[in-house]
Amino acid sequence: MVKKATTKKTIAKKAAPAKSARRVIKPWTKDDVRSLKAHSKARTPVEKISKEMKRTVGALRRRAGILGIGLGERH
Repeated sequence: MVKKATTKKTIAKKAAPAKSARRVIKPWTKDDVRSLKAHSKARTPVEKISKEMKRTVGALRRRAGILGIGLGERH
């Protein structure tokens, strides 16, 4: 009796995706809100505020929307 050679399917292991840095959400303090309102009143460009406060433009626009204030040179 002749046995058939059984072949095991080998599953190619995929390289594990590189772990991305976890997103850290920086809470808004009262001073941050005061500063944002002052920049809004002074019509400071959003990019400048972003660099100063070390927050993204999107985060600043979102918070400004929540507070009901305008941002940027023309609001």
